[in-house]
Amino acid sequence: MKKNSKRKIVNDPVYGFIDIPGDFILELIESKWFQRLRHIKQLGLTNYVYPGANHTRFQHSLGALHLMSLAIETLKIKGAHINKDEEEAAYAAILLHDIGHGPFSHALENSLIPEGTHEDISLLLMQVINREFDGRLALATEIFLGEYHRHFLHDLVTGQTDMDRLDYLSRDSYFTGVIEGSVGSDRIIKMLNIVDDRLVIEEKGIYSIENFLIARRLMYWQVYMHKTVIAAERVLVAVLKRARELVEMGEEIYLTPSLAYFLQNRISKADIMGKGNLDKEEIASNFSRLDDNDIFQCAKIWMDHTDKILSTLCTSFIHRKLPAIELKNEPFSPESVSLCKTLAGDLMRIGPNMVDYFVFTGEVSNRTYAPDEPQVNILLKNGEIKNISEVSEMFDHRALSQKTIKYFLCYPKKMRLTTSDLWSLQPE
Repeated sequence: MKKNSKRKIVNDPVYGFIDIPGDFILELIESKWFQRLRHIKQLGLTNYVYPGANHTRFQHSLGALHLMSLAIETLKIKGAHINKDEEEAAYAAILLHDIGHGPFSHALENSLIPEGTHEDISLLLMQVINREFDGRLALATEIFLGEYHRHFLHDLVTGQTDMDRLDYLSRDSYFTGVIEGSVGSDRIIKMLNIVDDRLVIEEKGIYSIENFLIARRLMYWQVYMHKTVIAAERVLVAVLKRARELVEMGEEIYLTPSLAYFLQNRISKADIMGKGNLDKEEIASNFSRLDDNDIFQCAKIWMDHTDKILSTLCTSFIHRKLPAIELKNEPFSPESVSLCKTLAGDLMRIGPNMVDYFVFTGEVSNRTYAPDEPQVNILLKNGEIKNISEVSEMFDHRALSQKTIKYFLCYPKKMRLTTSDLWSLQPE
């Protein structure tokens, strides 16, 4: 008797019906490692500004998987030979590319594991899952790392026009309602081709790529780096910082078991790679049980903690009572920061050593086109390959590849400082 396939169809709000390509991919989706992504918000605390932005890494990863299937199909139609093992591995690589994201995605990237990135954790989890599935993720891991000899497969997972970026721009635009981020992913995918083992865009797709790059730039400043989102995420970072400090001081503090592991241990990159003092399997096991709910649960309880700093920060986070934030193109002068700290200390009746939890400065940056990454190459009708900066009429390579930096200063709103108050202290 023929075994029934477990293939499923998912109804996605962005693309409609998504076909899950094969039993192995479905098993990965049904695993505890991937199901955890249902409880990790794709955009962290962006829903504090855009209330619809409650979509998850789970949804995004399924969307990226769908786009990968369309890309593979397109390349096959154009003559690319991609065998079944490579196809399955490409699906697995894009499906699991974000599996290493912690609570609230990028917001707490360096708070729980100071030295590790989500890519490091993704690799660790893929290695653990690979053993669980008897080595079936080995090729997917090579593609994820860019170590497989067919480099265009890695370009589909990680590149300037990869399936990850194509999905998150469309999805984030849809759920935030910011229509400027909308991109024609179908059109771009139809224009994909392979030359010399690298991904290229056919000449007819130039306008779609131009729109894609501009949309990405607009989404960064309107959504990903919205100043209120920055303030909210910095408050959350301060919450975890204070909680860890109290744990290290031996103070009694409520913690979920999974969060306790990461606040009681300072996990290094060496630990993640299996070369440190902590067991990487134990790190992976605890990480698989950690999500947004741990942070919310603890923060709600910490609002009543006897530590004034922690309780105030958690109340700010839970009730969205966020600090004021100023954003500008030059660093804030030491005089401005000092003024804020003095006023905040007096207002809150806290000492200088504690005021840093409520007044903080830093920078955010964005670069739309990264010249150090594999370039966006255009396949001209005559067969020549040109960089998009050479053939696009509206593409300003220098403007889009230059890193744009903005500086922020957060302080309690009750201080009622005006922009002119702060800027008047800037050196001439």
